[in-house]
Amino acid sequence: SMLIPQVVGFELKGKLTEGVTATDLVLRVVEMLRAHGVVGKFVEFYGEGLHSMPLADRATIANMSPEYGATCGIFPIDQMAIDYLRLSGREESQIELVEKYAKAQGLWHDADTPAATYSSKLELDLSSVKPALAGPNLPQQRINLSDMHEKFGETLEKMTKDRKSEVDGKVRFDQEGAQQEQADRLYAKPNVFSDVNIDDKSHKLRDGSVVIAAITSCTNTSNPAVMIGAGLVAKKAAAKGLKAKPWVKTSLAPGSKVVTDYLEKTKLMDELEKTGFYLVGYGCTTCIGNSGPLLESIEQGIKENDLVAAAVLSGNRNFEGRIHSHVKASYLASPPLVVAYALAGTVDIDLTTHPLGQDQDGNDVYLKDIWPTSDEINELIANNIDADMFRKNYGEVFDGSAAWNAISSADSQLYPWSEKSTYIKNPPFFDGMTMEPEGIPDIEGARILGLFGDSITTDHISPAGNIDANSPAGKYLQERGVMPADFNSYGSRRGNDAVMTRDTFANIRIKNQMMGGKEGGYTYYFKGDNATLQDGEEMAIYDAAMKYKED
Repeated sequence: SMLIPQVVGFELKGKLTEGVTATDLVLRVVEMLRAHGVVGKFVEFYGEGLHSMPLADRATIANMSPEYGATCGIFPIDQMAIDYLRLSGREESQIELVEKYAKAQGLWHDADTPAATYSSKLELDLSSVKPALAGPNLPQQRINLSDMHEKFGETLEKMTKDRKSEVDGKVRFDQEGAQQEQADRLYAKPNVFSDVNIDDKSHKLRDGSVVIAAITSCTNTSNPAVMIGAGLVAKKAAAKGLKAKPWVKTSLAPGSKVVTDYLEKTKLMDELEKTGFYLVGYGCTTCIGNSGPLLESIEQGIKENDLVAAAVLSGNRNFEGRIHSHVKASYLASPPLVVAYALAGTVDIDLTTHPLGQDQDGNDVYLKDIWPTSDEINELIANNIDADMFRKNYGEVFDGSAAWNAISSADSQLYPWSEKSTYIKNPPFFDGMTMEPEGIPDIEGARILGLFGDSITTDHISPAGNIDANSPAGKYLQERGVMPADFNSYGSRRGNDAVMTRDTFANIRIKNQMMGGKEGGYTYYFKGDNATLQDGEEMAIYDAAMKYKED
């Protein structure tokens, strides 16, 4: 018999209000489905709300199914789906076949389609969705934009309660309305800061300073509405003389070259560059931890006072330690909001009431002054995106760049393993395997390696981001002549089992409850059966596991 998964029905009603994006919607969906519990289940979206929802918005929701925990998120086939196939350059014969097949199989959806019978149901009035972010370390931690300042204050209190005493001794109060670089004018509160030098100018780095602002991810950067929206925010900001703060590392990683084409056609790429957002490439970047290093002065400033630095990204995931080893608070947001927070330079602000900065004449500039209307966005989409863009870019997808084609490769049926490679290594998992599987023996007398609390994510178990030079994986690479500057990330070295076994539980933010609150993948190694906690030797979890294996 086949196990049939439960299917959760998610009914969508009404339509999104002016100024609300697909990213705001998906963060609300993630919040609701995480609370409902959909692990191991399918989620099907239905209802009259679909009739006004573009396919790109649906793809945004479906693509975040791992974040809300479902096996998949699905939408029915309807006229909107057919229109997208046509927009993206599919052949008319293929489009006709899809429509006929869907209708013949009862898969077609229109206004007269009755609702299916579901294992359980939820509903959402789209008009109730508000602009939002999610963080500081889980996608389901949704925060209304208007509540961001207050919520960050609560986060800061939790994250700094154990801040080292020498930092606490430096705490001071900035007076209400005092001259501050970051778009503050906020209520007075304890304020720790570091003076950092950037391009021969001194700046104050504080708790909440945005050090990474990334328009990234497969989900949001393929949606024309939010990408055009980000470009328009940048255009209006640049016209008022605003740009990203000097301490903010900005990046733009579109979902495809089609995005680059329409940003260039609308002249919005130039506007994004004026505010600091330059093309860094295509593919997984900040969302998977490929954010790269911060300026040395920034990293030192964060470490000096143990600051709670922030990242704002249009990605799917913001797990602890994933985005950057020096960033403790990471927030998911729409691409237009990513631009806005880069301009403000801090998340410790209410963007609905406080200015992002000042224009050339010293006048306050608010988010509402530079936020585009739906009509502005839709007009640019209608006049600048067509099927030829998709046909051209995807027609050339297998051609490769000159740099890629210049890479030599062996002409062989099987992959020629190289002992020198630290990226791809012949895994030992099949060594000694017999035709008949051996039984699984009992585990007796084992020591605990780790004792963890709730909300342990895949990134706690197997981090994807930065490799620390002093970690087991870092030492392994250095022993093979790889310098820290060339480490790349754990995600890039998943083809090497020796790196990935050392990566297990190596998250810089994980807390082994055996270690009394210490962060990082550490444990105690106990020599002999009679060893007590006082006899434990502190070391990396991987190192302890190898010592137990030797024992």
